[in-house]
Amino acid sequence: PPQRPAGRPTQPLVIMHRKPHLPNKLCAVCGLPFAWRRKWARDWDQVRYCSERCRRQRAHTGGTGAPTATLAPPRR
Repeated sequence: PPQRPAGRPTQPLVIMHRKPHLPNKLCAVCGLPFAWRRKWARDWDQVRYCSERCRRQRAHTGGTGAPTATLAPPRR
């Protein structure tokens, strides 16, 4: 571990790692931005959804964020 200067309080050394350089995309279902992840490295071009939940909902929304199925009119 790195040596600390004498007389300083002992606090853990914090090394910040920011990721501003990662590419972003917009989710096809919810429209929110999401960033590149290491597990998507080989197929980033095919990634369209930010989460498993959005991927599962794609059939219900058609990828627009709004449900495609319409409700039946109320019975009278």
